[in-house]
Amino acid sequence: MSRRNRRATNARAKRVTIDIPGVLLAGGLARRMGGGDKPMRTIGGRTILERVIARLTPQCDRLILNANGDPARFAAFGLPVVADGVADFPGPLAGILAALDWVATNRPDVSLLLSAAADCPFLPRDLVARLHQSLIAEKAELAVAASGGQSHPVIGLWSVGLRDELRHALVVEDVRKIDRWTARYRLATVTWPTTPLDPFFNANTMDDIAEAERLAALDGADK
Repeated sequence: MSRRNRRATNARAKRVTIDIPGVLLAGGLARRMGGGDKPMRTIGGRTILERVIARLTPQCDRLILNANGDPARFAAFGLPVVADGVADFPGPLAGILAALDWVATNRPDVSLLLSAAADCPFLPRDLVARLHQSLIAEKAELAVAASGGQSHPVIGLWSVGLRDELRHALVVEDVRKIDRWTARYRLATVTWPTTPLDPFFNANTMDDIAEAERLAALDGADK
């Protein structure tokens, strides 16, 4: 492909992905950190959530936050906060379902939603574009990210049209694992390199926070 054609392809991808909203999943209990909100931990003088928002804002039409409890603690970020609609913290699928319901009500003109973990401070800047390109090229219904030989199913593109099927799986079938759900559909998997760092590194423990401080120097500042 010529350089001119590559530029045209990239431009088309940017025009398409601008109509994809994103949800930042922050509904976890952070047990391995002693509780609290992992995305509010600080790395290099900025919260993880600030870093995630900065990375995804240029890629998404708009962002919402999935979190449970008092939404006022996230007021400074200026994002709509959507709580799980399924009780007892059933995991990220509940957050994705809540976001799909929000999109169906507030953005009925769009058909796809990006989900991303709110504790991944180094998400790739081409996340939405590459996921969408693979979704279209492979005629898939869902697309997820991968790196280092590992899939990251919480980070992906979801069809708004599948939300009732997801609700049935959660409420009636008690499905909790994302990969058990995605196995039912045509799935595109997009792999990113892990050098100089894994863009899907996430902070689960206090040791991870220390490692994230080191990686932040390799990642560079957001523009």
